[in-house]
Amino acid sequence: MRGKATTGWPKTPDDGQTGLLGMPRYKAEACDAGCTKCADVCPTAAIRVGTNPVKPAFEIDYGRCVVCQLCVEACPTDALTASQDWAFGVSERADLLLSAAAREELTKKPAASRKAFRRSLHVRHVDAGSCNGCESELQALNNPFYNLHRFGIFFTPSPRFADVLLVTGPVTYAMEAALRETYDGMPDPKWVVATGTCAVSGGIVEGGYACGHGLEGVLPVDIYIPGCPPNPAAIIEALLLLLERKPQHVKEGRYVG
Repeated sequence: MRGKATTGWPKTPDDGQTGLLGMPRYKAEACDAGCTKCADVCPTAAIRVGTNPVKPAFEIDYGRCVVCQLCVEACPTDALTASQDWAFGVSERADLLLSAAAREELTKKPAASRKAFRRSLHVRHVDAGSCNGCESELQALNNPFYNLHRFGIFFTPSPRFADVLLVTGPVTYAMEAALRETYDGMPDPKWVVATGTCAVSGGIVEGGYACGHGLEGVLPVDIYIPGCPPNPAAIIEALLLLLERKPQHVKEGRYVG
């Protein structure tokens, strides 16, 4: 007998992500304003460098980041460094934007009370064109270590019993109608979670012949989880944020050096 396999996280620090290579951290004080090497190598245009004095000279959109680390390798001043910061959920898309001039706390989105769902939540997952990377992480949620059921959160095969629509993939045109039908089949109140960079922004295939820009303009999104893919701890944390059982993180200390 090996005893209890389930982690005590989030009450204990063991989130199962030791050694994870996470989102790149940004140190504004080390950044060379005239350098564009990180933006030049970014495959999803997650990093923008501009010369317009009215707008921020440097901006990272973590909602487009696929955690490839190319920017870290290209940065000559270590303004971008590797970290173990795994993705976290936010309630506003703008909260995933970080500029050299913006190091403030994330915005807090007032939402309809979810108190009635805090101890029991049913999730309908729809794969809207994913590469199956996010699905591999979702499967881990029900293993003995993470044991999603201990939070009162369950996956359901029917949208009619679902409170949350959890979407993965960039929302291909072939899946868009099915996704809308699933959403329409859910009873009110209902919420949508964009899971993974593809669902948040379209990811590496954004704007291709088969898809648009993730859930943007398709369904109203309540929680955004970046990452390629987001790990099980990130997904759990985002669902607890949706249930108002955990506070939203701030940019200081997560992604920012």
